[in-house]
Amino acid sequence: MNYEKLLATRTSSMKASAIRELLKLAANPNLISLGGGLPSPDSFPMELLPILTEKVISKYGGTALQYDMTEGFMPLRKALIEYVGQKGINAELENVYITSGSQGFLDAIAKVLVSPGEYIAVEGPTYLAALQSFNSYEAKYLQIETDDEGVVPESLEEIISSYPVKFVYLIPTFQNPSGKTIQRKRREQIAEIIKKYEVLLVEDDPYSALRFKGEELPTIKSLAPEYVVYASTFSKIFAPGLRVGFFIAPEKIGRWMVIAKQGIDLHTSTYTQALAAEYLIGGYVPEQVNKIIKIYAPKLDTMLNALEKYFPSECKWSKPDGGMFLWVEGPKGMDMEEVYQKAIKKGVGFVPGKFFFPNPGDGLETMRLNFTNVTHEQLNSSIKLLSEVLKEESENVMI
Repeated sequence: MNYEKLLATRTSSMKASAIRELLKLAANPNLISLGGGLPSPDSFPMELLPILTEKVISKYGGTALQYDMTEGFMPLRKALIEYVGQKGINAELENVYITSGSQGFLDAIAKVLVSPGEYIAVEGPTYLAALQSFNSYEAKYLQIETDDEGVVPESLEEIISSYPVKFVYLIPTFQNPSGKTIQRKRREQIAEIIKKYEVLLVEDDPYSALRFKGEELPTIKSLAPEYVVYASTFSKIFAPGLRVGFFIAPEKIGRWMVIAKQGIDLHTSTYTQALAAEYLIGGYVPEQVNKIIKIYAPKLDTMLNALEKYFPSECKWSKPDGGMFLWVEGPKGMDMEEVYQKAIKKGVGFVPGKFFFPNPGDGLETMRLNFTNVTHEQLNSSIKLLSEVLKEESENVMI
Protein backbone atom coordinates (compact mmCIF):
# COMPACT_ATOMS: atom_id res chain seq x y z
CA MET A 1 0.00 0.00 0.00
CA ASN A 2 1.21 3.52 -0.80
CA TYR A 3 1.13 5.12 2.63
CA GLU A 4 2.67 8.34 1.35
CA LYS A 5 -0.56 9.30 -0.39
CA LEU A 6 -2.36 9.19 2.98
CA LEU A 7 -0.25 11.96 4.48
CA ALA A 8 -1.70 15.43 5.04
CA THR A 9 -0.08 18.31 3.14
CA ARG A 10 1.10 19.79 6.45
CA THR A 11 3.54 16.89 6.88
CA SER A 12 5.74 18.53 4.25
CA SER A 13 6.61 21.10 6.95
CA MET A 14 7.18 18.49 9.66
CA LYS A 15 10.63 17.06 10.31
CA ALA A 16 12.11 14.84 12.97
CA SER A 17 13.90 16.74 15.73
CA ALA A 18 17.50 17.24 14.65
CA ILE A 19 18.61 17.02 18.28
CA ARG A 20 16.80 13.72 18.86
CA GLU A 21 18.32 12.27 15.71
CA LEU A 22 21.82 13.46 16.61
CA LEU A 23 21.46 12.03 20.10
CA LYS A 24 20.67 8.64 18.60
CA LEU A 25 24.07 8.76 16.91
CA ALA A 26 25.57 9.76 20.24
CA ALA A 27 24.00 6.86 22.16
CA ASN A 28 27.37 5.15 22.61
CA PRO A 29 27.87 4.87 26.40
CA ASN A 30 31.56 5.65 25.92
CA LEU A 31 30.74 8.99 24.31
CA ILE A 32 30.59 12.23 26.31
CA SER A 33 27.50 14.13 25.18
CA LEU A 34 27.40 17.92 25.52
CA GLY A 35 24.38 17.88 23.23
CA GLY A 36 21.17 17.04 25.07
CA GLY A 37 19.54 19.59 27.35
CA LEU A 38 19.14 16.97 30.05
CA PRO A 39 18.97 17.86 33.74
CA SER A 40 21.41 15.91 35.87
CA PRO A 41 19.82 12.89 37.60
CA ASP A 42 21.67 14.10 40.71
CA SER A 43 19.33 17.09 40.70
CA PHE A 44 16.18 14.99 41.01
CA PRO A 45 14.50 15.09 44.46
CA MET A 46 14.62 11.33 45.07
CA GLU A 47 14.46 11.70 48.85
CA LEU A 48 11.45 14.00 48.54
CA LEU A 49 9.35 11.81 46.23
CA PRO A 50 8.23 9.30 48.93
CA ILE A 51 7.09 12.22 51.10
CA LEU A 52 5.17 13.84 48.23
CA THR A 53 3.69 10.51 47.17
CA GLU A 54 2.39 9.84 50.69
CA LYS A 55 0.89 13.33 50.82
CA VAL A 56 -0.82 12.89 47.45
CA ILE A 57 -2.32 9.52 48.41
CA SER A 58 -3.50 10.62 51.86
CA LYS A 59 -4.78 14.02 50.73
CA TYR A 60 -6.36 13.25 47.35
CA GLY A 61 -6.86 9.47 47.35
CA GLY A 62 -8.36 8.11 44.14
CA THR A 63 -8.91 11.64 42.82
CA ALA A 64 -5.21 11.77 41.92
CA LEU A 65 -5.71 8.76 39.62
CA GLN A 66 -8.98 9.90 38.05
CA TYR A 67 -9.78 11.84 34.90
CA ASP A 68 -9.71 15.57 35.59
CA MET A 69 -10.40 19.01 34.10
CA THR A 70 -8.56 19.93 30.91
CA GLU A 71 -7.63 23.27 32.50
CA GLY A 72 -5.62 21.42 35.12
CA PHE A 73 -5.69 19.96 38.63
CA MET A 74 -7.36 22.61 40.79
CA PRO A 75 -4.92 22.52 43.77
CA LEU A 76 -2.00 22.99 41.37
CA ARG A 77 -3.64 25.89 39.55
CA LYS A 78 -4.34 27.62 42.86
CA ALA A 79 -0.78 27.06 44.09
CA LEU A 80 0.59 28.51 40.84
CA ILE A 81 -1.21 31.81 41.44
CA GLU A 82 1.05 32.47 44.42
CA TYR A 83 4.11 31.03 42.65
CA VAL A 84 3.88 33.32 39.62
CA GLY A 85 2.93 36.20 41.91
CA GLN A 86 6.48 36.02 43.25
CA LYS A 87 7.58 36.82 39.69
CA GLY A 88 5.38 39.92 39.57
CA ILE A 89 2.65 38.19 37.56
CA ASN A 90 -0.89 38.85 38.75
CA ALA A 91 -3.14 35.93 37.86
CA GLU A 92 -6.61 34.70 38.69
CA LEU A 93 -7.71 31.08 38.45
CA GLU A 94 -9.15 31.64 34.96
CA ASN A 95 -5.68 32.70 33.75
CA VAL A 96 -3.82 29.55 34.90
CA TYR A 97 -3.64 26.39 32.76
CA ILE A 98 -1.63 23.16 32.92
CA THR A 99 0.04 21.47 29.96
CA SER A 100 2.01 18.29 29.31
CA GLY A 101 5.38 19.97 29.60
CA SER A 102 6.29 23.08 27.64
CA GLN A 103 5.94 21.12 24.43
CA GLY A 104 2.23 20.66 25.01
CA PHE A 105 1.91 24.42 25.35
CA LEU A 106 3.92 25.19 22.21
CA ASP A 107 1.84 22.84 20.10
CA ALA A 108 -1.46 24.18 21.42
CA ILE A 109 -0.59 27.89 21.04
CA ALA A 110 0.40 27.37 17.40
CA LYS A 111 -2.65 25.21 16.75
CA VAL A 112 -4.96 27.93 18.06
CA LEU A 113 -3.28 31.04 16.65
CA VAL A 114 -1.44 30.17 13.43
CA SER A 115 -2.96 29.53 10.01
CA PRO A 116 -0.77 28.24 7.14
CA GLY A 117 1.58 30.93 5.87
CA GLU A 118 1.19 33.31 8.82
CA TYR A 119 4.22 34.91 10.46
CA ILE A 120 5.82 34.26 13.84
CA ALA A 121 8.69 36.53 14.90
CA VAL A 122 11.49 34.57 16.59
CA GLU A 123 15.04 35.06 17.76
CA GLY A 124 17.84 33.69 15.64
CA PRO A 125 18.83 31.25 17.08
CA THR A 126 15.75 30.01 18.94
CA TYR A 127 14.47 26.87 20.63
CA LEU A 128 14.48 24.05 18.08
CA ALA A 129 11.44 22.25 19.53
CA ALA A 130 9.40 25.45 19.26
CA LEU A 131 10.20 25.64 15.55
CA GLN A 132 9.26 21.98 15.28
CA SER A 133 5.85 22.65 16.83
CA PHE A 134 5.21 25.78 14.78
CA ASN A 135 6.27 24.03 11.56
CA SER A 136 3.42 21.56 12.04
CA TYR A 137 0.99 24.40 11.46
CA GLU A 138 2.89 25.71 8.41
CA ALA A 139 4.09 28.93 9.98
CA LYS A 140 6.52 31.33 8.32
CA TYR A 141 9.24 33.06 10.32
CA LEU A 142 10.64 36.55 10.70
CA GLN A 143 14.02 36.45 12.40
CA ILE A 144 14.71 39.14 15.00
CA GLU A 145 18.27 40.43 15.13
CA THR A 146 20.21 39.57 18.29
CA ASP A 147 23.54 40.56 19.81
CA ASP A 148 25.43 39.64 22.99
CA GLU A 149 22.50 40.99 25.05
CA GLY A 150 19.85 39.03 23.19
CA VAL A 151 17.02 40.54 21.15
CA VAL A 152 17.65 43.96 19.61
CA PRO A 153 14.44 45.95 20.30
CA GLU A 154 14.83 48.11 17.17
CA SER A 155 14.86 44.98 15.02
CA LEU A 156 11.72 43.70 16.74
CA GLU A 157 9.93 47.00 16.13
CA GLU A 158 10.96 47.08 12.48
CA ILE A 159 9.55 43.58 11.95
CA ILE A 160 6.20 44.03 13.67
CA SER A 161 5.65 47.44 12.10
CA SER A 162 6.27 45.99 8.62
CA TYR A 163 4.65 42.55 8.72
CA PRO A 164 1.39 41.04 10.02
CA VAL A 165 3.01 39.09 12.87
CA LYS A 166 0.69 36.61 14.61
CA PHE A 167 2.86 36.52 17.71
CA VAL A 168 6.42 37.01 18.93
CA TYR A 169 8.16 34.04 20.56
CA LEU A 170 11.01 34.77 23.00
CA ILE A 171 13.00 32.99 25.72
CA PRO A 172 14.23 36.08 27.60
CA THR A 173 16.25 34.41 30.37
CA PHE A 174 19.18 31.99 29.83
CA GLN A 175 17.89 31.35 26.35
CA ASN A 176 17.99 27.95 24.73
CA PRO A 177 20.28 27.59 22.82
CA SER A 178 22.44 30.69 23.38
CA GLY A 179 22.33 31.05 27.18
CA LYS A 180 21.83 34.82 26.70
CA THR A 181 19.56 36.97 28.87
CA ILE A 182 17.66 40.08 27.81
CA GLN A 183 18.47 42.78 30.37
CA ARG A 184 15.98 45.02 32.16
CA LYS A 185 16.12 48.05 29.84
CA ARG A 186 15.51 45.94 26.76
CA ARG A 187 12.66 44.07 28.46
CA GLU A 188 11.02 47.41 29.14
CA GLN A 189 11.54 48.45 25.52
CA ILE A 190 10.09 45.17 24.24
CA ALA A 191 7.06 45.60 26.51
CA GLU A 192 6.46 49.11 25.16
CA ILE A 193 6.81 47.94 21.55
CA ILE A 194 4.27 45.12 21.84
CA LYS A 195 1.84 47.45 23.60
CA LYS A 196 2.33 50.13 20.95
CA TYR A 197 1.57 47.74 18.07
CA GLU A 198 -0.84 45.51 20.05
CA VAL A 199 1.09 42.34 19.21
CA LEU A 200 0.96 39.20 21.34
CA LEU A 201 4.23 37.96 22.85
CA VAL A 202 4.79 34.37 23.99
CA GLU A 203 7.31 34.41 26.86
CA ASP A 204 8.84 30.97 27.34
CA ASP A 205 10.56 30.83 30.74
CA PRO A 206 11.89 27.38 31.66
CA TYR A 207 15.28 28.45 33.02
CA SER A 208 15.01 31.68 35.04
CA ALA A 209 14.90 29.84 38.39
CA LEU A 210 18.38 28.46 37.60
CA ARG A 211 20.17 31.75 38.25
CA PHE A 212 23.69 31.27 39.59
CA LYS A 213 24.56 34.96 40.00
CA GLY A 214 23.29 38.44 39.17
CA GLU A 215 19.95 40.07 39.89
CA GLU A 216 16.60 38.54 39.11
CA LEU A 217 14.91 40.35 36.22
CA PRO A 218 11.22 41.12 35.74
CA THR A 219 9.24 38.93 33.40
CA ILE A 220 7.97 40.68 30.29
CA LYS A 221 4.54 39.40 31.35
CA SER A 222 4.76 41.60 34.46
CA LEU A 223 5.57 44.62 32.26
CA ALA A 224 2.80 44.09 29.67
CA PRO A 225 0.23 41.73 31.25
CA GLU A 226 -2.47 41.90 28.57
CA TYR A 227 -0.06 41.38 25.70
CA VAL A 228 1.93 38.37 26.97
CA VAL A 229 1.23 34.66 27.36
CA TYR A 230 3.73 33.39 29.94
CA ALA A 231 4.77 29.72 29.90
CA SER A 232 7.01 27.69 32.19
CA THR A 233 7.61 24.13 33.35
CA PHE A 234 8.50 21.91 36.29
CA SER A 235 10.97 19.97 34.11
CA LYS A 236 14.01 21.98 35.20
CA ILE A 237 13.12 22.54 38.88
CA PHE A 238 11.46 19.19 39.71
CA ALA A 239 11.74 16.39 37.11
CA PRO A 240 11.26 16.35 33.32
CA GLY A 241 9.74 12.87 33.27
CA LEU A 242 6.66 14.15 35.13
CA ARG A 243 5.74 16.23 32.04
CA VAL A 244 4.09 19.11 33.88
CA GLY A 245 4.13 22.59 32.39
CA PHE A 246 1.85 25.59 32.75
CA PHE A 247 0.95 28.90 31.18
CA ILE A 248 -0.64 32.17 32.26
CA ALA A 249 -2.85 33.74 29.61
CA PRO A 250 -5.79 36.06 29.06
CA GLU A 251 -8.95 34.00 29.54
CA LYS A 252 -10.07 34.40 25.91
CA ILE A 253 -6.87 32.77 24.69
CA GLY A 254 -6.87 30.22 27.51
CA ARG A 255 -10.35 28.99 26.59
CA TRP A 256 -9.26 28.20 23.04
CA MET A 257 -6.10 26.51 24.32
CA VAL A 258 -8.29 24.27 26.48
CA ILE A 259 -10.37 23.28 23.44
CA ALA A 260 -7.16 22.47 21.54
CA LYS A 261 -5.81 20.43 24.46
CA GLN A 262 -9.04 18.44 24.71
CA GLY A 263 -8.34 17.14 21.22
CA ILE A 264 -4.66 16.44 21.95
CA ASP A 265 -4.50 14.63 25.31
CA LEU A 266 -7.72 15.47 27.22
CA HIS A 267 -5.69 16.54 30.24
CA THR A 268 -2.20 16.30 31.73
CA SER A 269 -1.58 13.39 34.11
CA THR A 270 -3.60 14.02 37.27
CA TYR A 271 -1.11 12.14 39.44
CA THR A 272 1.95 14.09 38.32
CA GLN A 273 0.00 17.34 38.68
CA ALA A 274 -0.85 16.34 42.24
CA LEU A 275 2.84 15.74 42.96
CA ALA A 276 3.67 19.18 41.54
CA ALA A 277 0.90 20.74 43.63
CA GLU A 278 2.26 19.28 46.88
CA TYR A 279 5.78 20.28 45.81
CA LEU A 280 4.61 23.90 45.65
CA ILE A 281 2.20 23.84 48.61
CA GLY A 282 4.81 22.22 50.88
CA GLY A 283 7.31 25.00 50.20
CA TYR A 284 9.96 22.63 48.86
CA VAL A 285 10.85 24.60 45.73
CA PRO A 286 13.45 27.05 47.13
CA GLU A 287 15.53 24.35 48.81
CA GLN A 288 15.37 22.08 45.78
CA VAL A 289 16.32 24.91 43.39
CA ASN A 290 19.28 25.79 45.62
CA LYS A 291 20.37 22.15 45.46
CA ILE A 292 20.21 22.21 41.66
CA ILE A 293 22.16 25.46 41.45
CA LYS A 294 24.89 24.05 43.71
CA ILE A 295 25.28 21.20 41.22
CA TYR A 296 25.13 23.26 38.02
CA ALA A 297 27.01 26.48 38.84
CA PRO A 298 30.41 24.79 39.39
CA LYS A 299 29.93 22.82 36.17
CA LEU A 300 29.39 26.04 34.24
CA ASP A 301 32.62 27.40 35.76
CA THR A 302 34.46 24.23 34.78
CA MET A 303 33.24 24.49 31.18
CA LEU A 304 34.10 28.19 30.92
CA ASN A 305 37.58 27.58 32.33
CA ALA A 306 38.14 24.71 29.91
CA LEU A 307 36.98 26.80 26.96
CA GLU A 308 39.37 29.57 27.97
CA LYS A 309 42.22 27.09 28.35
CA TYR A 310 41.75 24.94 25.25
CA PHE A 311 39.55 26.52 22.57
CA PRO A 312 41.09 28.29 19.55
CA SER A 313 41.33 32.07 19.76
CA GLU A 314 39.08 32.36 16.66
CA CYS A 315 36.13 31.10 18.72
CA LYS A 316 33.99 33.14 21.09
CA TRP A 317 31.30 31.98 23.48
CA SER A 318 28.52 33.21 25.73
CA LYS A 319 29.07 33.53 29.48
CA PRO A 320 25.63 33.07 31.05
CA ASP A 321 24.71 33.74 34.67
CA GLY A 322 22.63 30.56 34.81
CA GLY A 323 20.58 28.08 32.84
CA MET A 324 21.90 25.00 31.08
CA PHE A 325 23.64 26.08 27.86
CA LEU A 326 26.59 27.84 26.27
CA TRP A 327 26.75 29.10 22.69
CA VAL A 328 29.97 28.99 20.69
CA GLU A 329 30.70 30.87 17.47
CA GLY A 330 33.58 29.74 15.32
CA PRO A 331 35.19 31.62 12.45
CA LYS A 332 33.13 32.28 9.32
CA GLY A 333 33.45 29.44 6.86
CA MET A 334 33.55 26.72 9.50
CA ASP A 335 30.80 24.10 9.30
CA MET A 336 30.04 22.78 12.78
CA GLU A 337 28.15 19.79 11.39
CA GLU A 338 31.43 18.59 9.88
CA VAL A 339 33.11 19.30 13.22
CA TYR A 340 30.38 17.24 14.89
CA GLN A 341 31.02 14.22 12.66
CA LYS A 342 34.73 14.32 13.50
CA ALA A 343 34.12 14.98 17.20
CA ILE A 344 31.85 11.95 17.48
CA LYS A 345 34.75 9.77 16.32
CA LYS A 346 36.83 11.21 19.16
CA GLY A 347 34.07 10.48 21.66
CA VAL A 348 32.42 13.91 22.09
CA GLY A 349 28.94 15.01 21.01
CA PHE A 350 27.29 18.45 20.79
CA VAL A 351 24.56 20.12 18.72
CA PRO A 352 25.51 22.11 15.61
CA GLY A 353 23.92 25.54 15.91
CA LYS A 354 22.40 25.69 12.44
CA PHE A 355 19.42 23.62 13.59
CA PHE A 356 18.28 26.44 15.88
CA PHE A 357 17.81 28.97 13.08
CA PRO A 358 14.57 29.37 11.12
CA ASN A 359 16.46 30.35 7.96
CA PRO A 360 18.45 27.56 6.24
CA GLY A 361 22.11 28.41 5.91
CA ASP A 362 22.31 30.54 9.07
CA GLY A 363 24.53 29.62 12.00
CA LEU A 364 26.77 27.12 10.19
CA GLU A 365 29.73 28.16 12.34
CA THR A 366 27.92 27.85 15.70
CA MET A 367 27.33 25.13 18.29
CA ARG A 368 25.35 24.61 21.50
CA LEU A 369 27.02 23.05 24.51
CA ASN A 370 25.22 21.66 27.56
CA PHE A 371 27.05 21.34 30.89
CA THR A 372 24.45 19.92 33.29
CA ASN A 373 24.47 16.18 32.63
CA VAL A 374 28.22 15.41 32.66
CA THR A 375 30.89 15.30 35.36
CA HIS A 376 33.59 17.93 35.89
CA GLU A 377 36.18 15.48 34.57
CA GLN A 378 34.11 14.82 31.45
CA LEU A 379 33.60 18.54 30.89
CA ASN A 380 37.34 19.19 30.97
CA SER A 381 38.34 16.22 28.82
CA SER A 382 35.54 16.71 26.26
CA ILE A 383 36.34 20.40 25.76
CA LYS A 384 40.00 19.49 25.27
CA LEU A 385 39.11 16.85 22.67
CA LEU A 386 36.65 19.19 20.94
CA SER A 387 39.29 21.91 20.79
CA GLU A 388 41.60 19.55 18.90
CA VAL A 389 38.95 18.99 16.24
CA LEU A 390 38.23 22.72 16.03
CA LYS A 391 41.91 23.55 15.58
CA GLU A 392 42.17 21.02 12.75
CA GLU A 393 39.05 22.44 11.12
CA SER A 394 40.29 26.03 11.59
CA GLU A 395 43.41 25.17 9.62
CA ASN A 396 41.25 23.76 6.82
CA VAL A 397 39.11 26.92 6.79
CA MET A 398 42.19 29.15 6.55
CA ILE A 399 43.61 27.01 3.74
